[in-house]
Amino acid sequence: MLEKICKAELSDLQDIAALESEIFSDAWSLKSLEETWNQKNAVIFAAKTEEKIAGYLIIYYVLDEGEIARIAIAPSMRRQGAAGQMFQELVAFCEEQQITRIMLEVREGNEAARRFYEKCGFTEDGIRKNYYENPQENAILMSKNL
Repeated sequence: MLEKICKAELSDLQDIAALESEIFSDAWSLKSLEETWNQKNAVIFAAKTEEKIAGYLIIYYVLDEGEIARIAIAPSMRRQGAAGQMFQELVAFCEEQQITRIMLEVREGNEAARRFYEKCGFTEDGIRKNYYENPQENAILMSKNL
């Protein structure tokens, strides 16, 4: 059961890296996550249960725009509201930082993610041809005005 959504602590990054490797074919390394965690204009949110990291969301932001670089939920925790709760936390953070627009890209074939983003108020803005590798696939660009 989900316990809380919070900014990730340095000690969470090992578990986030493990989840990253489990979910993504182009997984970020622990070193990349540590570098992101240390950046001034980046935040990593973690969805936590009592035992583990259930998911995470990484956003970079500059001025009034933010870009979601990663969002992932452990397979065993999907469809239980963790992603929606992380988005609520993200929107609150964006309001604090005066971020008025959030962008992301998603694999064209990731129908579940695309439906989730649409449910959260994101709209499609365009396509980046062959953006993803392993396997090669187009990226759908999406954004949401806050």
